[in-house]
Amino acid sequence: MLSAIIVAAGSSQRMGFDKLLALLGDKPVLAHTIAAFEQTDSVREIILVARAERVAEFQELVRQSNFKKVRRVAAGGKHRQDSVRAGLESLDASADYVAVHDAARPLVMPEQIERVLAVAREHGAAALAEPVTDTLKRADENRLVTGGVPRDGLYAMQTPQIFARELLERAYAGVATNNLTVTDEVSAVEHLGVKVVLVPNDEWNVKITYPRDLFLAQAALARRSS
Repeated sequence: MLSAIIVAAGSSQRMGFDKLLALLGDKPVLAHTIAAFEQTDSVREIILVARAERVAEFQELVRQSNFKKVRRVAAGGKHRQDSVRAGLESLDASADYVAVHDAARPLVMPEQIERVLAVAREHGAAALAEPVTDTLKRADENRLVTGGVPRDGLYAMQTPQIFARELLERAYAGVATNNLTVTDEVSAVEHLGVKVVLVPNDEWNVKITYPRDLFLAQAALARRSS
């Protein structure tokens, strides 16, 4: 059974307003994200993790949208890793694989989720990622260029990231025990010495971080429906 943890506990500071409730087409960003997992056949339950003060509001969004797979809206913590651990504690006992996804990535599609799951079932750990195509440079504290970074083999990490449940729980137990800070699940699992297989993605899977990203997401949705 695949359970999905959708992390929606961020502060949206860089947006200046709650990006998850911003309209994308005719519904909020968050509703698009949940819908992708709701429509994925392999997903049996969804745990939505929100800031404590937004739990009731997100519960109402789930009710109004008639999402059937959202089993719980849980309160998250100060950091992403705290929110993911809260999600893990809410999983059904029968869950054997766990997908963790950023709520601010509303363009993910069911076929992408299924593709990552297939690789995770074979290797235990898999994540969606985009090959880096931009030229990368290092700079010093004065923002003066000091050199280039070869982009061969470089990937920008995306979500979903899917793992065998036991592996992810063990990884986050290690993060807590060793007082580590991680920015995604791949980083947590890497601390165990476990290899994660990347699933290259060339479809739009933008993370809504700045206001301009809403325009990009809207354009991508329009292209899909045309």
